Amino acid sequence: MNTHWITTPLTADLLRGALDLERTTRGVLPHRLPARARAQCADPQLALAEAQPSGVRLAFRTRATVIELDTLPTKRVYVGAPPRPDGVYDLLVDGRPAGQASVPGGHTLTIDMTTGTAEHRAGAVGTLRFTDLPDRLKDVEIWLPHNETTELVALRTDAPVEPASDRGRKVWLHHGSSISHGSDAASPTTTWPALAAALAGVELINLGLGGGALLDPFTARTLRDTPADLISVKIGINLVNTDLMRLRAFIPAVHGFLDTVREGHPTTPLLVVSPLLCPIHEDTPGPSAPDFTALAAGRLRFRADGDPAEVAQGKLTLTVIREELAEIVRRRAAQDPNLHYLDGRDLYGEADAAELPLPDELHPDAATHRRIGERFAKLAFTAEGPFRV
Repeated sequence: MNTHWITTPLTADLLRGALDLERTTRGVLPHRLPARARAQCADPQLALAEAQPSGVRLAFRTRATVIELDTLPTKRVYVGAPPRPDGVYDLLVDGRPAGQASVPGGHTLTIDMTTGTAEHRAGAVGTLRFTDLPDRLKDVEIWLPHNETTELVALRTDAPVEPASDRGRKVWLHHGSSISHGSDAASPTTTWPALAAALAGVELINLGLGGGALLDPFTARTLRDTPADLISVKIGINLVNTDLMRLRAFIPAVHGFLDTVREGHPTTPLLVVSPLLCPIHEDTPGPSAPDFTALAAGRLRFRADGDPAEVAQGKLTLTVIREELAEIVRRRAAQDPNLHYLDGRDLYGEADAAELPLPDELHPDAATHRRIGERFAKLAFTAEGPFRV
């Protein structure tokens, strides 16, 4: 059977969750930070994280029964660690799961954590194919892999495509670390923010940036300038595991970050979330470092390299950060009734760590993402929560 293909240009009106779309020689590359923000930081870790399209999805309306999407992924390989699985694309039809697939091949980025070096090897474009879709007008979403840079090359269907209509849902804008980015979630719709958004019936813009939740002013300005009905910022773990700043800098940096967000969203519900439980950093400062003993055995694990005695000199731990965030929000809320605080241990605490320990000491697994997402939806989006919708 010969399919009569219709090729639809990949334009911004077909994408949700991306804040910028870069034209490339082959197609388009979705970004989760705008170009102006990217130009203000040369950190390769941030560049990698923001170009991984967590929460970004193609959204369109069509009668098509067959969809093909050409993409050029970038796979990560860590020297000495087990191979990473190919990124997963989740298909939703009228809001319900309807398939999953991966694109093999593509570019390869080989990272050596013992030397801090990375090598990029060029690869070929691959094709994603979904078939046997219902022959009726329907809303289709293709969620791009949350942890795999994905250049979009071509979209082909056997029926015309038009941008999905606005469903009138509230927009939830969230910023956080690799845990919010998706870390070791099973797929893009099962990161904890995506799960929480689905349960609450809101549109997600996910600015979870692996290793990049560092109170950067350009991130605050991005939040300020992005239209949203609900905003949350999860602060803490990256500041500890990068050992980026001391307590003296942390407190005014949090105030400045929140001040900037409030410039663009003066009355929007704004939720400050403190770190989830992370036993290695509760009372031990950073930096975090790979456990090379485990790496030699083919396991990826992290350890805390700081000295608890240095907390007295202003080094940050998760315990210190929670105490300070709670106090900052308490003081600011006296003049800002739409500012709220959530202790991250209410999402993942000591009992959870005993049942579902962090496999690499820093990041939750797929089951834990589900638990965190369900709890966040219950605590934030229900009638008693700050995001009641």
